[in-house]
Amino acid sequence: MKIVLPGGTGHVGRLLEREWTAAGHEVVILTRRSGGGREVHWDGRTLGPWAEVIDGSDLVVNLAGRSVSCRYTPANLQAMMDSRVHSAQVVGEAIAAAARPPRVWLQMSTATIYAHRFDAANDEATGLLGGAEPGIPRYWAYSVEIAKAWERAQAQADTPQTRKVALRTAMVMSPGRGGAFDLLLRLARLGLGGPVAGGAQYMSWIHGRDLVRSLDFLTAREDLSGPVNLAAPNPLPYRDFMRGVRTAWGIPLGLPATRWLAELGAFALRSDTELLLKSRRVVPGRLLEAGFDFEYTHWPEAAADLVRRTRGA
Repeated sequence: MKIVLPGGTGHVGRLLEREWTAAGHEVVILTRRSGGGREVHWDGRTLGPWAEVIDGSDLVVNLAGRSVSCRYTPANLQAMMDSRVHSAQVVGEAIAAAARPPRVWLQMSTATIYAHRFDAANDEATGLLGGAEPGIPRYWAYSVEIAKAWERAQAQADTPQTRKVALRTAMVMSPGRGGAFDLLLRLARLGLGGPVAGGAQYMSWIHGRDLVRSLDFLTAREDLSGPVNLAAPNPLPYRDFMRGVRTAWGIPLGLPATRWLAELGAFALRSDTELLLKSRRVVPGRLLEAGFDFEYTHWPEAAADLVRRTRGA
């Protein structure tokens, strides 16, 4: 296939590029950088010559959007909203204008769209969308609005010949610098891999190998469209999640942190505590119903594999 990855220069984009190139596909990345080779310049907002690479392609996987690894200031939250909505809109315009539009448009979304909850898991059919939970910070609700607007931009695009799937993605765990697993492993190796604010909040995750396999599955299954949760079937509390990281690396203890200590640490790292404190209890209802077979369903086995790969690299 010819695959186009708008915003494909991040950790997930490079993972997909490596796997799909190794499988024999032609992969083109749309980037705000100067471009060259398999990278084509775009601004993520307006149509331009870059749209030619979408015409005649087989699959578009739009990953574009400002990184969430930042302080959630009003300016950064607005940049998250604009970069996601504008890029989805202009990808839709390029597909609509194509003489030979792609068969499938996979649009990145986020498991953050679901409510902060502990009582039950969120699947696509019965899950609760977030934003109205009592006691949550106001900007958590805005993060949900970003996710809703992101999906709405894809849904409203006039692309009748192209099947559309919104990927409500949990934290992608794969080895290598800059990814979520790299950050969490570094915290554990510094002795900071204990529970945060009690550690009861749920972590939803997906192994990088299963991410690639699930996208292949969704591309082939012409009967699947709309929102799909990309998460392993067994989310677990943060305290157990970090215990799995520590065990895989051989770290006996991890210091616990209160909420205010987590706030200080996030400030020092120029990140935000929503990434750690929001309870994301998400399960892949539609993938399981469609017969997708996860390679990594439980976190201890996935963490052990990721540590092996990290040490091997």
